[in-house]
Amino acid sequence: MSRPLLEICVDTPEGLGAALRGGADRIELCSSLALGGLTPTPGLIALAARAPVPVYAMIRPRSGPFRYSRAELDAMRLEIEAVRRAGLAGVVFGANRADGRLDAEPLAELMAASEGMGRTLHRAFDLAPDLGEALEAAVSLGFERVLTSGGALRAPDAVPTLTQLVQQAEGRIAVMPGSGVRAGNAAALLRDTGAREIHASGRRPLRPNPEMARWGFDVAEPADTSEDEVRRLRAAVDAA
Repeated sequence: MSRPLLEICVDTPEGLGAALRGGADRIELCSSLALGGLTPTPGLIALAARAPVPVYAMIRPRSGPFRYSRAELDAMRLEIEAVRRAGLAGVVFGANRADGRLDAEPLAELMAASEGMGRTLHRAFDLAPDLGEALEAAVSLGFERVLTSGGALRAPDAVPTLTQLVQQAEGRIAVMPGSGVRAGNAAALLRDTGAREIHASGRRPLRPNPEMARWGFDVAEPADTSEDEVRRLRAAVDAA
């Protein structure tokens, strides 16, 4: 059996380099990871197109709920086309209805726009009231994988649910645990759930800049992907 796959999410050029040097098998490319990840900038997309591993770009035009207007969906389709032209391997997106269930209509539209690319359903999945039902919807839509914390804030707190989802998937779709994944828990999470892919940020805090934060030019607790943290994750995943 091949080794488990390690996906690292990044939102800066430095973070991209750190993830690659640390041993990431795949990159989730974003901007604004402090907001859960938004669509990456054109420059970062172009830089990531040179990476030696598959890169999937987040398609999320703003922070907040995963409910999108017609104008936002049009923007997302244009973002997908830009990612395709850049040569990246895939895209990551999701959409919910008001009750939290996956919204099949916009998802089908985005799936059609990204035909021929890899597609990951992001943690909009975790807002669904019935994760088993949501998994079947994701399979029907044609997603390659679902990124999920098992409906909890942190994946390590939802091992029974994640295990059930992996078993339900039966190889039809990959279930990739993410959120709260660290080098210290990655191996156990893979072993206990039966998952063959795992998602982490490998981030470390940066020195805060109160003046930039006061002006609104930075977050209060900045962080970026650490090569050392990714290496530790790589070793843990390989030991699973």
